Amino acid sequence: METTREGAKQIAHDETVSALNQLLEKNYDAEQGYKNALLDAKNDKLKTYFKRQAASRSQNANELDKAIRDLNATPVQSGSTQATVHRTWMDFKTAIAGKDDEAVLEECIRGDKAAVSEYKEVLENQNYLNETKDLVRYQLNGIQNTLDTIKKLEDIVD
Repeated sequence: METTREGAKQIAHDETVSALNQLLEKNYDAEQGYKNALLDAKNDKLKTYFKRQAASRSQNANELDKAIRDLNATPVQSGSTQATVHRTWMDFKTAIAGKDDEAVLEECIRGDKAAVSEYKEVLENQNYLNETKDLVRYQLNGIQNTLDTIKKLEDIVD
């Protein structure tokens, strides 16, 4: 028979795995988004920056994958369907309107704002296992720094 404490620990475990899998999906999506931005950008410095960001999101995904496996759970293997649909829509929209560096940066900002919001939501939930919070905080800080940098880049590209 399961005790109340054991049940609470299982719920915390399950919620943590679910949250980490959502963040993992978000990082798969962001990695692909930055790869697309790399292809769409005209400025060589932006291309280099987007390449580094794609690699950073891949690293985030690897860290989250490991954290999920360390919890004896199965990580998701790909990004979200919603992001795939969004990228398809953006490809269609930008094919009609034309792709310029400012538009590419705006889309990166939109994606990173969503990621920051999702990471903050995960951190605000007190039911998650504490051992994963440091990883989530660390990744959130990296994404927030990227968002701040992209906003500055957008001002330069204008």
